Amino acid sequence: MHEFPVWDVGGFRIDFSTWGTIIVTMIITFALARLAVRNLSVENPSKMQNFMEWIIEFVHNTVASTMPLEKVKRYLSLGLTLILFIFISNLLGLPFGVVFEYSEPNAFLGITNELLEKYHGHVHIAFWKSPTADLSVTAGLAIVVIFLVHYLGLKENRKHYLKHYFEPFPIFFPLNLIKEISKPLTLALRLYANIFAGEVLIATILMLGLWGLPFLAAWQAFSIFVGGIQAFLFTILTMVYISQATIHHHDEEEAH
Repeated sequence: MHEFPVWDVGGFRIDFSTWGTIIVTMIITFALARLAVRNLSVENPSKMQNFMEWIIEFVHNTVASTMPLEKVKRYLSLGLTLILFIFISNLLGLPFGVVFEYSEPNAFLGITNELLEKYHGHVHIAFWKSPTADLSVTAGLAIVVIFLVHYLGLKENRKHYLKHYFEPFPIFFPLNLIKEISKPLTLALRLYANIFAGEVLIATILMLGLWGLPFLAAWQAFSIFVGGIQAFLFTILTMVYISQATIHHHDEEEAH
């Protein structure tokens, strides 16, 4: 197994590979969005414009499946950003790995004598991975989403939002509270576990050498599918939680 370069800054352990790939993901996401809106044309749209229109339509239909149609537009940008950022993050660790071997301590990279002893004097440091293969990244995404959900619930639907904690009877308050606490946990752990497990398996297959190439190609193709599914699940669950917090059932029935 590989270790990752860790900087110890003021008592905080900062994973250099995670921060680096987060920045790369942000750049790719922004560049993709920027390229899609260049030279827009109704009569002769580019392939990139058609591709982005397909993604927007897909996200629009996804959001529309969770809330009334008139409320979809305000959350479309959020859904589009989430699905693109997470999907790109999920795939970032698939094409290649940047790994170096160290046999001496390096305080800058967090290589200690204890770590060298653990790997019998030679430790492999990986400088590239999917950001979502780090629990701190998926937990950060989940916390931001849940904070937004509660904020919107209190702002737009305060009475019914607070009331739902005590439904169907006040005695259910502890269970409803546990349900709310479990939301960010499941969001973070589901995404992290799937991507991390995929990268561990890729590292294991690489140990087989040339014999592992057919398995590596098959698993990477499957990982693209898994990465897309996980990005979709995170996005649609975010929209479901926002819908539950901000929309009163009576209002939803009227909209339909």
